[in-house]
Amino acid sequence: MIRFGMCNELFEGTELVEVCSTLKGLGYEGIEIAPFTLADSIDHLSASRRATIREIIADSGLETIGTHWLLAQTEGYYLTSPDAATRRRTGDYLIGLAELTRDLGGSLMVFGSPKQRNLLPGVTHDQATSYAEDVFARIIPKVAEFGVTFCLEPLAPAETDFLNTCEQANAMIARINHPNFVLHMDVKAQSGEVGTTVPELIRRHAAKAGHFHAQDPNRQGPGMGDVDFVPILKALVESGYDRWISVEVFDYAPGAVETSRRSIETLRDALTQATS
Repeated sequence: MIRFGMCNELFEGTELVEVCSTLKGLGYEGIEIAPFTLADSIDHLSASRRATIREIIADSGLETIGTHWLLAQTEGYYLTSPDAATRRRTGDYLIGLAELTRDLGGSLMVFGSPKQRNLLPGVTHDQATSYAEDVFARIIPKVAEFGVTFCLEPLAPAETDFLNTCEQANAMIARINHPNFVLHMDVKAQSGEVGTTVPELIRRHAAKAGHFHAQDPNRQGPGMGDVDFVPILKALVESGYDRWISVEVFDYAPGAVETSRRSIETLRDALTQATS
């Protein structure tokens, strides 16, 4: 069953208790956490603090979906670095994030992190693929030990020059060949794929996708731009996708509450039309 969640960075600066109460009141069932909103490093999040965060979310009636923006606002981590020590450090931090995800009650991680995967000077695409495979092959079994699924997000060329399409992401996923390493899909990101549409990509790939983010390519929430979400929800339903849809926005100007309200109203209406 498709359920709706919200990514919490939209509310950055607001106490978590208030965020959860607002989202629950608007009809959301889940919250997805950007680690940088909790601490500048997960090493600074004690076991007691993690337990408190999990309790706040559960007491509000929400579920913790998982984590995303995994390497945002961090330093020293890089997926496609030619330096083996950097890659190992990056992998170790991602394993730590899997533990955090588990501790918060979540079950999935979304890896986008364009600034930590762009091709570095002198690094070819084939080399970057090998470096990324080196990281993923080592960490995915350990991520799975925490009961977490790692979702790889293809991003548009405007954001990164590495893993831009669902096909490219799926090729990397096939190289690792682990059930806890799957595709993540995103309306804004998939809108950047040339020669196709988001509904077409959903019908092709969503049945095996682990997670889905919804927003308008204008960086605001669903219903706050030109995208018609009825065909998108219809394609998700027809593909057999029956998991979370999290709203992830990048333009906070309309305000957190207004964005959350309009987004869930749009998605609920689109789901109703898609299934009627």
